Amino acid sequence: MLEQTTSLTQVLLSILFFPLYFQNEFVMFAWGAQDPTWLMVLKRVFILLPTLAFLLGCWASVASFLTIIVRQERLKFASAILVTWWDLGRAILSMWGGVFRFFLTLGMSIFVTAKVLVFGIWLLIQDILLIPFRVLLQLGSGIIRPGVPWIAVALTLVWSLFEAGLFTYVTAPLVRDTLSNLTGDDLSIAFIRFPLYLFMAFIVLASYAVLSTWTDTVKRRDIANIIKIGAIELVALFVEVVFLYREFVDSLVPWFAQHTSGDFELGIVGTLLIAGLTWLGIRGMSWFLFAKHGTPTIMAIIQGTGIRTKSSTKSSITKDTFGFTHHFITQMKKEMEWTQAQGDQLLGSFILPPLQVVAASINFLSLLILSNHLFKIPFGSVKEVLDTKALIENVYKKAS
Repeated sequence: MLEQTTSLTQVLLSILFFPLYFQNEFVMFAWGAQDPTWLMVLKRVFILLPTLAFLLGCWASVASFLTIIVRQERLKFASAILVTWWDLGRAILSMWGGVFRFFLTLGMSIFVTAKVLVFGIWLLIQDILLIPFRVLLQLGSGIIRPGVPWIAVALTLVWSLFEAGLFTYVTAPLVRDTLSNLTGDDLSIAFIRFPLYLFMAFIVLASYAVLSTWTDTVKRRDIANIIKIGAIELVALFVEVVFLYREFVDSLVPWFAQHTSGDFELGIVGTLLIAGLTWLGIRGMSWFLFAKHGTPTIMAIIQGTGIRTKSSTKSSITKDTFGFTHHFITQMKKEMEWTQAQGDQLLGSFILPPLQVVAASINFLSLLILSNHLFKIPFGSVKEVLDTKALIENVYKKAS
């Protein structure tokens, strides 16, 4: 078409349509269809978009220069065209540099994430390994400072289970014979011992509970309740002495007979007296040693009334069982804003460089139509990329 015109017209058309001389070669070179795969990928990533933006800028610039005659503030408009080309060149360089920035930011983010993950796992392992020492520290703190008497609670439970085990061993044959006579089946001791052990544990704990309630009533000098609970305590004493401690004393009769030439007869009175003294001695020693302090705490836990300590102040040296991990999680919560900013930076380093090239290309068209730039380049962050509604409002504002 250009060769069929006169020389002057050919010169003018050559100036107006000068992108036709090189745009096909530029696009084919940037597309790289005949190149090796790795080179084709590199061209399409680094060169294709800038090439298309450059060609669009050429055509838009030609159209813009043609409209200078009918525009106001022609010098300012011409300067805006040059500034648009400057923005495009800067956007292309930012895109090429942004690729390396993205991979650098990605590598740093992966390194920091791996470091935080390894550090967190190491702290968790430390917490797991140090659990016994922390438990000992808490126990030591409870011993040194006033608080819940957990040692007394533990000793009370251990002693109750131990005493229940002794009574289970002693009374298991009697219970088996009684149940066998009632059911008519020959029951095994192994079948009897577990439920009997639970029953004995409840009996021992209940005995301490009655004793604790009775002592509290005596402290308050409530005569009516002292008599009522005292009667219950006597019944508990009778049950334990007759059915439990008596069997324990009967198991010692062969030992007494061994040291009395075989003619020893203890009798019912002597058996009950020794059983009663045994009950009093065991209950008295265990009560004043640990059950006095452990039983009220166990009752408060069972009743759900809450544990009341003598001191309302908490130990300042008591730490969480997972202290390192808790501190690590707290620190991570404080660093959430930094993590979010790092994520925005990573996202921005990926999408902002090509977006700036696209925005610079669109600025050529907006300059041709609106005589103003639609985008302000360069973009500082992802937040500066306006959404569609904001863009439309911006276009209407500049058009008016």
